[in-house]
Amino acid sequence: MAKLRKLGRPTDHRQAMLRNLVTSLLKNGKIETTVTRAKETKRMAEKMITLGKKGDLHARRQALAYIYDETVVKNLFDDIAPKYEDRNGGYTRILKLGPRRGDGSEMAILELI
Repeated sequence: MAKLRKLGRPTDHRQAMLRNLVTSLLKNGKIETTVTRAKETKRMAEKMITLGKKGDLHARRQALAYIYDETVVKNLFDDIAPKYEDRNGGYTRILKLGPRRGDGSEMAILELI
């Protein structure tokens, strides 16, 4: 099993943060965050897009259990997933921006391809 990053947060806080980041990514198409958060968000966002490609009721319910906003799930299954029908993965891209001014943390843009 792959090792999960803890991101310096308790489990419930980390899971809620990742769910929010995935929801924002699928809603807006791109987000700006730290590199380590972007890498974890990428893993879950790609799993959600793969569920969208399946398109059955079970996959929709699994996506609804993870993503907070029902309109985002509808958009995922109707608009986002059909764009990636011929792709076998790699639905997102991480672009590194450089250090954040306040604390020097590496920043990145995570976007849908």
